[in-house]
Amino acid sequence: MKAVILAGGLGSRISEETDLKPKPMVEIGGMPILWHIMKIYSSNGINEFVICLGYKGYVIKEYFANYFLHNADVTIDLANNQLEYHASKAESWKISLVDTGPMTQTGGRVRRVAPYLDKDEPFCLTYGDGVGNVNVREAIALHKKSGRKATMTVVTPPGRFGAAIIEGDGVSAFTEKPHGEQGRINAGYFVCDPSVIDLIDGDTTVWEKEPLQKLAAQGELTAYSHDGFWQPMDTLREKNELEALWASGKAPWKIW
Repeated sequence: MKAVILAGGLGSRISEETDLKPKPMVEIGGMPILWHIMKIYSSNGINEFVICLGYKGYVIKEYFANYFLHNADVTIDLANNQLEYHASKAESWKISLVDTGPMTQTGGRVRRVAPYLDKDEPFCLTYGDGVGNVNVREAIALHKKSGRKATMTVVTPPGRFGAAIIEGDGVSAFTEKPHGEQGRINAGYFVCDPSVIDLIDGDTTVWEKEPLQKLAAQGELTAYSHDGFWQPMDTLREKNELEALWASGKAPWKIW
């Protein structure tokens, strides 16, 4: 199974960090938050990724193209034009980095990476700025058991995000960024059948609007309730909070 990660947004609310790099490349503990998200999936047995690039996507391409250089000691022999790596840290990942456009909306980005997905297999989908000790294996199992088209991880809100109204283990309605608290919220970490791409009209489609709302109205959206840690990194304050947790050695999302 593959995991699609939305990594193309502008990150305007954390502009202190995103002037020179995309938000998924903002570092927590010296590593991009994108890396942390990928480690969460990897710890759940998912090692194939499709990264949806947009704003300054070349930064992400260059990071992974030079992953060994970023994460190893090196000896550089200038006279012989040779580079030797020492104590390199490798990951068993296969990564497709796809330019999905600088202004494409979240749904449009998913539609653009459809050729990189398996037509007969579900895929995971999440945002490039939220970490948690999410049991992705459990979410996948629930998705397969439910027989519905999509499963959305929902959490108790630390702020205002898209809210899910839940009946049993199903989502009966979905509202993006409601005024006031309305139950649990969308935390990403979706599991989707490829058929959901048919609900995305084009680049201007916002995944959290028409597609999710239609899935909820049709009874095709399952709720996977996560009661553990989850935190987005939408502001500099939240970035600093995550940094402090990592520095303490007690980062709850470090499940690897």
